[in-house]
Amino acid sequence: MMSHTDTHTALALRPAARVMDLERLGSHFQSRLSFVRSSMRRMMNEQWRIQRTCFDLDIEGFGTAIYRIDTASAHYHCVIFSMYLPPEKRSDRVIADQWDVSFVLLAGDVDEQQLTDLRRNVPLQEAGRFDSRVLVLSRANRSLRNFERFLEALAEGCQPDPRQLAEVGYLYRTTAVYGNGKFGIADFSCLQGTADFTQPFSAQMFTVYLLRHFSIEQIEHMARARNPQRAVGLDPALQRYLGVGNSTGLGMAPFLINHPQLVNQWLWARETALAQVVAQAADLPHAQRFQALLLRARRHLQQTSTEDQRQSAIDQQTLVDLEQLAEWFTGQSVNAGLWSCLQAWAAVSVGAGCQELLVSLLLELYPEQVDPLAEQMSVNEGFRLNAEMPLDELCDLIETQYRWALDYDLSGTEANHFFWYRSAEKEEPRLGERAMEPGAEKEMQLGIAHNIQRCHRALLAYREQHPRQLTAHFLLALPQFKGTVCRLQGMARCAFGEIRANLMDRSMLPIHLLRCKLAFFGAGKFDPKSSRWVRITLFQGAPLVSEIGQPFPDDWNFAVMPELTNAAGAL
Repeated sequence: MMSHTDTHTALALRPAARVMDLERLGSHFQSRLSFVRSSMRRMMNEQWRIQRTCFDLDIEGFGTAIYRIDTASAHYHCVIFSMYLPPEKRSDRVIADQWDVSFVLLAGDVDEQQLTDLRRNVPLQEAGRFDSRVLVLSRANRSLRNFERFLEALAEGCQPDPRQLAEVGYLYRTTAVYGNGKFGIADFSCLQGTADFTQPFSAQMFTVYLLRHFSIEQIEHMARARNPQRAVGLDPALQRYLGVGNSTGLGMAPFLINHPQLVNQWLWARETALAQVVAQAADLPHAQRFQALLLRARRHLQQTSTEDQRQSAIDQQTLVDLEQLAEWFTGQSVNAGLWSCLQAWAAVSVGAGCQELLVSLLLELYPEQVDPLAEQMSVNEGFRLNAEMPLDELCDLIETQYRWALDYDLSGTEANHFFWYRSAEKEEPRLGERAMEPGAEKEMQLGIAHNIQRCHRALLAYREQHPRQLTAHFLLALPQFKGTVCRLQGMARCAFGEIRANLMDRSMLPIHLLRCKLAFFGAGKFDPKSSRWVRITLFQGAPLVSEIGQPFPDDWNFAVMPELTNAAGAL
């Protein structure tokens, strides 16, 4: 694993206490380092070729579609099955067992025998049987609000109203995108020998991109079948504005706690990119570029709708803060230290939402500084026990690196309100209330602060009796602390890996964990449905398959609604 304590020492990174605050992590926005952006850059710059080899759909859009993908070094296939979904079976919950579409990305060719196996197993998802040729397994449901309205407009020779995509930015939303060895499919290590999907979640993001392409081709096909004489294709501007939705709940949350070294790598890359940009000498072209990006981000946020009162209030405050930021920036002279002054002003003048949106905007200004860091978002994870570490050194490690965990008062009922467990139905993480629900004896060990405090107390008591012994002696006497000690030692040189929060506290909002991870994916249009699940949009504004190989400005974050004069309901 890369050590960052002695890397870029001249750069002033923001302190971990600020960066790893849970509410701030829950204020992140997509950026150039997000996986949808780096995946798109790779496929555009390497001119991947995506061809439709099978499109056996009936007039209702049901059937099989297959796409072949040729990269610079390999080829793959995406196989999509579209099936009738009874209304009573429609659900985004993980316990659902039927979906509008189910699909896989697999390495190499697809022969008839494999296609038969896939047709039998892919629609079953978790209940199916798969092998390591399958890289990604997923499923998605139609947006009932958009799909029929889009279909009706196109069939009548009109473009859909762009305001419908500003409200709900997709035709399909995925409810799970499985990779990394789930259900027998290829483990992440299988992708490390390829040049195409070496970054975390890049295969999953590419598969979601293919679903977006399928959604366009499917709805155009259905419109032509419904009204061959009048139907039109979807306007390219609307195609670009079309994304893919995702519905995500608590199942995603434990990832950030269970992979602290990877999280450290992600945050290190983001903070390093920010520091490198802030250190650049500003000039007039970059200042004008920033103002244009700021205007677009404000419009994007204005066009983001949510019924969640908490999120709506946060978005409105961020818009107010962005207006303040724009006024401040307009009054500044362009000088070498402008970006540093801007960041310093924002740190004390606006809220976390505006501050973290500012990070995303600044990262757009200097691609040559930022983009190489997107190739450093992966890490070989693993904790190795240093059994020979003296107890004094171990104790010092806790009291310095994990002082934040020791500072919590975890004695009261409020601090122990929640417990995390796995459901018996789908083996998915869930959140229980300790005083009201059974199952705390099967609690997942996600309370890092609790674990650290328990280990620290036991270590102090043991060291008092055995002051000159080693970590090995402590763990032989108290083996239940081995996992915590391994984590302590493995994270000793990682500034940004640990989320500084008590994840059991009554005031803890899991939505912050979800948003942090989704922002690294590249999500936009955050629309919480509760504190425990959220709908988002991916790839909104991204280039189209037909544009691969054309000049690529890589400037599609914070997409805004296109203005079409021939749209149904246009003003």
